Amino acid sequence: MDKKPVLVVGATGYVGIRLVAQLRKEGWRVRAAARSLTKMEVLPWAGDPGVEPIRADVFDRETLAEACEGCSAVYYLVHSMGSPRGDFSRADREGAANMVWAAEQARLDRIIYLGGLGEDEETLSEHLRSRDEVGKILQAGSVPATVLRAAMIIGSGSGSFEILRYLVDRLPVMITPRWVDTECQPIPIRNVLAYLTGCLKAPETAGGTFDIGGPEIVTYRRLMRIYAEEAMLPRRLILSVPVLTPRLSSYWIHLVTPVPAALARPLAEGLSNRVVCRDDRIRLLIPQELLDCRQAVRLAVANSRRDIVEPEGGEPEARPPESTFPGDAPWGGGTSFHDHRRVVLEATPEEAWEPVSRIGGETGWYYANRLWRLRGFLDRLVGGVGMRRGRKDRANLQPGDPVDFWRVRAVSPGKYLVLVAEMALPGCAVLSFRVWRTGPRTVELEQRSCFVPKGLGGILYWAAVSPLHRFVFQGMLCGIASRTGKPVVRGPEAVGHSPLPSNWSRRSRTGCTPG
Repeated sequence: MDKKPVLVVGATGYVGIRLVAQLRKEGWRVRAAARSLTKMEVLPWAGDPGVEPIRADVFDRETLAEACEGCSAVYYLVHSMGSPRGDFSRADREGAANMVWAAEQARLDRIIYLGGLGEDEETLSEHLRSRDEVGKILQAGSVPATVLRAAMIIGSGSGSFEILRYLVDRLPVMITPRWVDTECQPIPIRNVLAYLTGCLKAPETAGGTFDIGGPEIVTYRRLMRIYAEEAMLPRRLILSVPVLTPRLSSYWIHLVTPVPAALARPLAEGLSNRVVCRDDRIRLLIPQELLDCRQAVRLAVANSRRDIVEPEGGEPEARPPESTFPGDAPWGGGTSFHDHRRVVLEATPEEAWEPVSRIGGETGWYYANRLWRLRGFLDRLVGGVGMRRGRKDRANLQPGDPVDFWRVRAVSPGKYLVLVAEMALPGCAVLSFRVWRTGPRTVELEQRSCFVPKGLGGILYWAAVSPLHRFVFQGMLCGIASRTGKPVVRGPEAVGHSPLPSNWSRRSRTGCTPG
């Protein structure tokens, strides 16, 4: 293996984040380049001694040349959709030309580029045409450039996949343009990563252009139905009409989904193009098991919003590439709703933890216990577990223990507790607590609730109960703070939410009591 680092330009993008992680897993040294060093500080490989972060802008030749210096090869994973430079095609051409110049100055061995599938014809969308142009510019230089061309990448956080997810999640009935019956050849993100890293070990790929795709060709209609089935949603009614052009549908996508218009529009306009592999030479050069669409969608759905049940401060399991990653776009992983609150106490972590460790069962929920019991009763009426289970131990909790209609997902005494709801819900609910020291005599107690809705019904459910949740969760945190018997330094307060009316949080020397 080459001792020189491999440069990844666009390391904070969807593919880039996962590619750096995969390269490190395979033992490569990586130089991760992006315009923002701050953004890289939150990524899963931040702090890895085998990853060197460096600031580089593809529109600034000097920073790009500095990033290339001393490297063996570069992955170019940049596109300018959504950039403030306006004309993304022109920006893409400029960035690619600068990359060629910097690679030649540094005498790199390889350039590896991930582009888009699509036949070279007049009807090709601007987005796909720009991807093709970038590949040709990179291959026109003296440094051998490998171009991999892919259609939709299936995985949580992928722009094309998230558009499909939001449409199916939110619309039981869809009126679509004719592109819904266009053929495509999606590829799972894990197979994309295997091809990208495999190019470094397959010198035969140098200078070539290769189509990469999954093992099957499907229509977008079929892909939507697969997603609905894997997400356990009712069958969606999909009606295609000829009057809806790709451009008009892009505006509709912008209205229905949180994907930014600057990204959604060019992606949507490309849906009318048939994007399938013209050859499969890459399968012989870099053999691997290719997942079909259903397997890929299943993994993406199963790992969506995985972070909400991973304890902060704990040791999370290795993230599969289909899951959401820190640093992904905020709309990656589908819809989720959050309520985040905190209080700072003059106490030790052990003193703040004590009431958290006793929550539920005979202790109750520190506020509005009648409402909690009513919620348990309603849950039993619809076939749920209700509140009858209580908890196994009044003072100690273990992973897997029931706590009324919750179950302990993870716990570390004095540090964190993660509860996952087992009540009958149109989605997944998580309630977590975290305690950490903020000063010699102070600690912060953080309370988070998160709900990932299942389809439109889950979204409507949250809209109906969220006003009540704000008061219940504020009251619960106040009750926990009061139970410690320690002075409140600040809070309880909502983080990232509009403040509640002042009469709902009266501070006292020993905590707060809801009014």
